[in-house]
Amino acid sequence: MSVHTLTLGGSAARKSTWRRLAARDSVARRVDWILLLAALALSVLGAVLVWSATRNRTEINGGDPQFFLVRQGINLAVGVALAIGVMWLGHQRLRSAVPLFYTFSLGAMLLVFSPLGTEINGQRAWLSLGGYTLQPGEFAKVAVVLGMALILAAQVDAGDRDYPGSRAVFQALALAGAPLAIVVIDDMGMAMVLGMIVLGVLLASGAPLRWSIGLVLAGIAAAVLVWALGVLDQYQLDRFAAFADPSRDPAGVGYNTNQARIAIGSGGLDGKGLFQGTQTTGQFVPEQHTDFIFTVAAEELGFIGAGGIIVLIGIVLWRALRIARGATDLYSTIIAAGIVAWLAFQCFENIGMALGIMPVAGLPLPFLSYGGTSMFAVWVAIGLLQSVRMKRPLSAA
Repeated sequence: MSVHTLTLGGSAARKSTWRRLAARDSVARRVDWILLLAALALSVLGAVLVWSATRNRTEINGGDPQFFLVRQGINLAVGVALAIGVMWLGHQRLRSAVPLFYTFSLGAMLLVFSPLGTEINGQRAWLSLGGYTLQPGEFAKVAVVLGMALILAAQVDAGDRDYPGSRAVFQALALAGAPLAIVVIDDMGMAMVLGMIVLGVLLASGAPLRWSIGLVLAGIAAAVLVWALGVLDQYQLDRFAAFADPSRDPAGVGYNTNQARIAIGSGGLDGKGLFQGTQTTGQFVPEQHTDFIFTVAAEELGFIGAGGIIVLIGIVLWRALRIARGATDLYSTIIAAGIVAWLAFQCFENIGMALGIMPVAGLPLPFLSYGGTSMFAVWVAIGLLQSVRMKRPLSAA
């Protein structure tokens, strides 16, 4: 072998190495690190707050104070792995799998009415599988975002139209209507989130405004009809009654809201200190590690800590909005906008119900509340956002 051949071989190897390094650098530069770190900070802080809320609750932790901390850590690890997987595959490459994922999500939602279904706090919205509980509705949020994006963007991204036509809008609404019909009576919180996702997707798609106005009017009409027909369960009526007048029956229907507000107010400016909250230690706030996790932050970390959480949520939404605005095609824009609508409303509803300005709806606080399915879903959403951003030209990323 000649020296010239060795030189060429070495040169080729060096070029290959530089290409790999350049590719890695390109990926690193395309990732939205602010979004990633904000979501990670919220998730880690949430795990600590869950630990604080459950470490003394022997009736649910089996005598192991770290039980829920470990479980939530595993949930977070799986969620981050799912986000990385979505980023690696890319939302465009996953496009062909959307119908299958939607069908799977819808089927899982229907399974809650089978013997595998479990009722928790009056809601039959969970599946019990080998000692684990899953909430299929969390997957439905992702499925509705992706499914509606697929339908509404098809003709526009192909260059056949400037905005979705009436047929595409109708098909997209029908797609979203199926999971909505399953949860509308039994899980009002999930129904509200799905409704806000649909509204956000329609607005982002460029569909004529009459569709969004019609959707809002239809939602109001449906709410009035449900109330008039008396199909709501008593626990749902109690939640609305407590929202309308928290001072009425403070030991009964208004108990959750009153105890949550006491916990939040007792935290003051800088809080009582982590693991030092009397409302939290005394277990006065029901479902504090799930629906009312914000009360732990407010009591133990105070206004500063609770405000910091809201700032981090704001950063996640800000970066997601930037990604939506910078997307290079309608399919990507709709995905990012649908995720923004989902996270923004759910965060507002959860924190609002803890403060007493929104009715109790049984919704977790994204990234912070305990729960595997919820954690998986929000991190898949982060992976989708990162995938959308990574498809932009490097100069615009």
